[in-house]
Amino acid sequence: DYLEKINSSGEHLLRIVDDILDFSKIEAGKMKIELADFSVNELMHKVQNLVHTKVEARKLNLIMEVDASLPKYLHGDSHRLSQVLLNYINNAIKFTEKGDIKVSLKQISDHEKVCLLRIEVKDSGIGMSPEQQNNLFQSFEQADSSTTRKYGGTGLGLAICKQVARMMHGEVGVESAIGQGSTFWCTAYVA
Repeated sequence: DYLEKINSSGEHLLRIVDDILDFSKIEAGKMKIELADFSVNELMHKVQNLVHTKVEARKLNLIMEVDASLPKYLHGDSHRLSQVLLNYINNAIKFTEKGDIKVSLKQISDHEKVCLLRIEVKDSGIGMSPEQQNNLFQSFEQADSSTTRKYGGTGLGLAICKQVARMMHGEVGVESAIGQGSTFWCTAYVA
């Protein structure tokens, strides 16, 4: 039990340090998008493996879907796309007591040599009011900023997702209602 708590705390601390480093890179204009070919299925499999333990511990259902129209291989920054997916999925796990988390990748449009990719993570969690949604995607902001909040975090993950999407000429957003879950989405241009 102690070892699991130490391991969990260590992973949490590592995520905070990674978020702070990425945020610092963004602020300094040093974050770069690296372009390389990658397998969509391998990306989804890697992300699924990274969150598997948390999903199992919460007894949630994780559903991973890739639209059949999406090419099997894309050209873009798979590391930054997985970062967005992991931020969204970890938030969904945190705010979902029971039910499903559905992760999907879709091709919205296909121009000559580029594809507009849409990432969606939909949960059956607690949801948010419109006021809470307005605070998201900003540095150090959270839906619940009270000192007595139930759910922790740095408030950097979604801000990083927004910057990553912008660097890939895309956007981010959320659709949510109290008690009805949330759908976080991100678009990005890949080749």
